[in-house]
Amino acid sequence: MTATCLTRAWRNGVLTDEGFDLSEVADHLRDPEAIVWVDLCGPTRELLFELADELGLHELAIEDALSIHQRPKLDVYESHSFLSCHSVRVDVEAAVLIETEIDAFVNSRWLITVRHDDGFSMDPVLHRWDQSPELVQHGVHFLLYGLLDVVVDAYFDVVEQFDDYYDEVSAGLFADQPLSAEQQRNWFQMRRALVRFHRLVVPLRETVSGLMRREHTSVSDALYPYFQDVYDHVLRVTESADSLRDLVSTIVETNISLRDYRQNQVMKRVTSWAAIIAVPTSITGWYGQNIPYPGSGETWGVITSAVLVFGGSGALYVLFKRRGWL
Repeated sequence: MTATCLTRAWRNGVLTDEGFDLSEVADHLRDPEAIVWVDLCGPTRELLFELADELGLHELAIEDALSIHQRPKLDVYESHSFLSCHSVRVDVEAAVLIETEIDAFVNSRWLITVRHDDGFSMDPVLHRWDQSPELVQHGVHFLLYGLLDVVVDAYFDVVEQFDDYYDEVSAGLFADQPLSAEQQRNWFQMRRALVRFHRLVVPLRETVSGLMRREHTSVSDALYPYFQDVYDHVLRVTESADSLRDLVSTIVETNISLRDYRQNQVMKRVTSWAAIIAVPTSITGWYGQNIPYPGSGETWGVITSAVLVFGGSGALYVLFKRRGWL
């Protein structure tokens, strides 16, 4: 994938330039009243280290940004902070969680975001920033808030999709038609997707909490309620994910219980019919012996055996029917 770059610059909360080249970042930062945002999608190692030399990014943060499958976290360095989070969406048809890692280098003068792929669009983030231009004057942390707000709000859509999916699953549990192998595979894959989603959401709670600690960042009092709102949203998503995991466990246990119940019902029917069939088998076997017996060669003997066959079988059928075995 070819690396792409988005840039913006503000001065005293007013957008002054956008779409400029990376070589002009230093020119904008010479103005002490200016802040700069740079977004890199699929950057090369050389490009990131070139930017690191210019802005003084820590080498460990660079290595984290180049690695994939980072867990959500917040690392604090001398001149900047490094934050990692994930944008996610779920494909219910394919039963897969699609995630895009978003890393951010945060300084009081600049925000550098790094995306590993274009699975997450920055357009909603730009729209969020443009909605509240008066808050941009509070600096880079408003830009970071806008990014986190868009990412976390998308989690609610994912939770809703999982919720709708498991509502359908719950409704189909008591259907007479047993689950096909494809349905069982889909269940398993969706359960794995939910577990992965839970693992991405829970650490983000500590990440946002770290941003709100005064000793880690310089979030202004005006922006503190906004980060508190993001934190509350993360808590709600975490609680929803926990509830969904409990629901999935209940569904699995219920499905196993229903499967055992259906197997018992089948065994009852098979056993009942085997007992019914055993009656005529035993009687005809007795009367079929090649020896003299009472009623042998007599009409009343035939009538007696027929009465025993139909009477015994009928009595067992009525008994099993009353007990619900047939």
